[in-house]
Amino acid sequence: MCRIAGAPRTLLPLLAALLQASVEASGEIALCKTGFPEDVYSAVLSKDVHEGQPLLNVKFSNCNGKRKVQYESSEPADFKVDEDGMVYAVRSFPLSSEHAKFLIYAQDKETQEKWQVAVKLSLKPTLTEESVKESPEVEEIVFPRQLGKHSGHLQRQKRDWVIPPINLPENSRGPFPQELVRIRSDRDKNLSLRYSVTGPGADQPPTGIFIINPISGQLSVTKPLDREQIARFHLRAHAVDINGNQVENPIDIVINVIDMNDNRPEFLHQVWNGTVPEGSKPGTYVMTVTAIDADDPNALNGMLRYRILSQAPSTPSPNMFTINNETGDIITVAAGLDREKVQQYTLIIQATDMEGNPTYGLSNTATAVITVTDVNDNPPEFTAMTFYGEVPENRVDIIVANLTVTDKDQPHTPAWNAVYRISGGDPTGRFAIQTDPNSNDGLVTVVKPIDFETNRMFVLTVAAENQVPLAKGIQHPPQSTATVSVTVIDVNENPYFAPNPKIIRQEEGLHAGTMLTTFTAQDPDRYMQQNIRYTKLSDPANWLKIDPVNGQITTIAILDRESPNVKNNIYNATFLASDNGIPPMSGTGTLQIYLLDINDNAPQVLPQEAETCETPDPNSINITALDYDIDPNAGPFAFDLPLSPVNIKRNWTITRLNGDFAQLNLKIKFLEAGIYEVPIIITDSGNPPKSNISILRVKVCQCDSNGDCTDVDRIVGAGLGTGAIIAILLCIIILLILVLMFVVWMKRRDKERQAKQLLIDPEDDVRDNILKYDEEGGGEEDQDYDLSQLQQPDTVEPDAIKPVGIRRMDERPIHAEPQYPVRSAAPHPGDIGDFINEGLKAADNDPTAPPYDSLLVFDYEGSGSTAGSLSSLNSSSSGGEQDYDYLNDWGPRFKKLADMYGGGDD
Repeated sequence: MCRIAGAPRTLLPLLAALLQASVEASGEIALCKTGFPEDVYSAVLSKDVHEGQPLLNVKFSNCNGKRKVQYESSEPADFKVDEDGMVYAVRSFPLSSEHAKFLIYAQDKETQEKWQVAVKLSLKPTLTEESVKESPEVEEIVFPRQLGKHSGHLQRQKRDWVIPPINLPENSRGPFPQELVRIRSDRDKNLSLRYSVTGPGADQPPTGIFIINPISGQLSVTKPLDREQIARFHLRAHAVDINGNQVENPIDIVINVIDMNDNRPEFLHQVWNGTVPEGSKPGTYVMTVTAIDADDPNALNGMLRYRILSQAPSTPSPNMFTINNETGDIITVAAGLDREKVQQYTLIIQATDMEGNPTYGLSNTATAVITVTDVNDNPPEFTAMTFYGEVPENRVDIIVANLTVTDKDQPHTPAWNAVYRISGGDPTGRFAIQTDPNSNDGLVTVVKPIDFETNRMFVLTVAAENQVPLAKGIQHPPQSTATVSVTVIDVNENPYFAPNPKIIRQEEGLHAGTMLTTFTAQDPDRYMQQNIRYTKLSDPANWLKIDPVNGQITTIAILDRESPNVKNNIYNATFLASDNGIPPMSGTGTLQIYLLDINDNAPQVLPQEAETCETPDPNSINITALDYDIDPNAGPFAFDLPLSPVNIKRNWTITRLNGDFAQLNLKIKFLEAGIYEVPIIITDSGNPPKSNISILRVKVCQCDSNGDCTDVDRIVGAGLGTGAIIAILLCIIILLILVLMFVVWMKRRDKERQAKQLLIDPEDDVRDNILKYDEEGGGEEDQDYDLSQLQQPDTVEPDAIKPVGIRRMDERPIHAEPQYPVRSAAPHPGDIGDFINEGLKAADNDPTAPPYDSLLVFDYEGSGSTAGSLSSLNSSSSGGEQDYDYLNDWGPRFKKLADMYGGGDD
């Protein structure tokens, strides 16, 4: 028979009281720290330690849950640690002082970080006879007997015992492991048994909370329990022999965790918001606040009670609200809620467990904010009995007066928003009142034009009320009334034509100076003495004029219905009427002249060009008539050929198809290809009818079997058309411009090339320019030159003594000059060439020589020279027979002459 021995019953209440007293009411939660939560773990053991005996459970705090920790013992030969932190004995040995203390290491497998904790083992105190006598008896639970045989007969198994649950207070302080009960079997006398427990809290998560000594069957708890996490553990105890064979049926052990008052009430919200209408009666529901307690709700620890600690403000009564202490419902208990006086109340609500016991219960507080909502208990009131305004006549959408009201209700709510209406004084609906959404003012606006000559003043009766009706029981009238006096201001108005537009009917073709009608305007300002004058504003064809005083309209040109300015037989002209008011005003009127058609346009042939074959078959020419008149002055038309020239009727015939079309055919069998002008007489149906000889240009050509013209040339007519002539003239003008631009470009190119060749400015070149010296006269015979200057060069006046400002640009500058060769006074005719060559070299090497061609004085040639006069040279007669290429050898000074006479490209 197996029994479970438990701790003395008198010890359990004492332990429960100690554990309950140890609960901290603050409920603070320490921050998580990786490592062992305890510095030293202690275990109380018997003297003999058996192999595989669980000793205690060490707990490692793994905050992030990701660390993989490996446990090691400092005495691996005696103790080992499983992955769940349970410490077992490796071998059997008697507990002595050398085994009393050892270390346990925990090492992170990834980071190799290491922690350690000390384990202290102590012996159970030896029980004396007196203590044994004083100790209560250990309660035993007997395993039920198995079915067996007795004297060859079956014996009935004893019924299973119902093991009462074990009650264990939460938050026990130890020491741990704490023994709970002892499991024993009556077969341990004959067999060596091993005891074990299974279930959540033992070998199932959370593991290691309960352990059992496999030899003695002592069931212990290894750490404090928390009812709020697990309120009940269901374990199953097993007894097996050393071979693992089951010798007893498993028994169920239920461990109830006894609740302790270790949790304060917690409100679902720290701040609760509610509303209540102003003027609410006592007993009006406002809101509900709710708190929860993690302790057992069926015990006193979880039974909450509510109460109001304070109310702010305390007007008009300090107890405007009350709360149901069990449900948390807040209701009103006093009258006098007025939003205009107090808009919000703040209540401090307290929830206490232990059924509200202020001595033993834990409590917490929250805030309830109650907003008093507005109801329409104040109607709008006008700030004045009469409002004044003025409006110019004929003006709309302008504000005449601004109506102001006061309302004590909450702004921008239906109970505050004012609605205005006109109750009298505006039978025609010329005014409207709109509400300004920001200021709540009423804006009196003109919606229909007002005529000063009809109404000079309006007295309106207006009323104001809220968007929602007043609350019941309010003693004020629902609306407020006032009057609005509106004065109409007279302004200068526009003259207006009546009727506008004015329509008259006239035949076209009226001659200039014909009076058509009188088109006058009226001035609406009856109380103003003003004159109206008329002017023409729009007359597209310039056919009309208007008398500025009396408005008579007269023609100044012939009216033509076929004018492009006439649309749908109607000609529109606009006139302006202006008064002399301040400021002057004007109005416009339109005169529409419906022009009646007369037969003033002769018909014309259409098309004006056609082609046909040399023979009558296989085609003919279909023609019609174009008449700008309308019925009855247009079609049907009559088509005919003239009598002269006689070849027209000899070669052609015309046949009328209907009133608008006719057909032209060859009358002869063959007509030579070419272009022929065929005159056609066309007569319309007007009264009287109008005829016209219209020319049809017909191209007669050679045709193929299909009747198509095979000639390349198309109809050109006797002459070129206007478009072709304009195109040809444009081409000629463009071509002339291009030629002119090319000539100018060539001229500029020649000048640029000459400028590069010459070393002087072309304007200063004496060869290409005429220098005026104010010397007038005839030829050489009329000049009286001093030839002595040519005969005696050495006596020429030096440049140094010449007055400043009279030197010519083609003279040599004043510089130190090289010595030019000087011939004797009686030169020999044979040395002329040498003298010229020497002078030429000296001039070419002279740095002071002017950079242009100028007159160089060499010497007097003398008399009696065999050379002829230069004036006897005749370039026009003999230049073509002489070779001037030798001028290129005379240097850059003669290059221009070489280009001119030497036959160069330029």
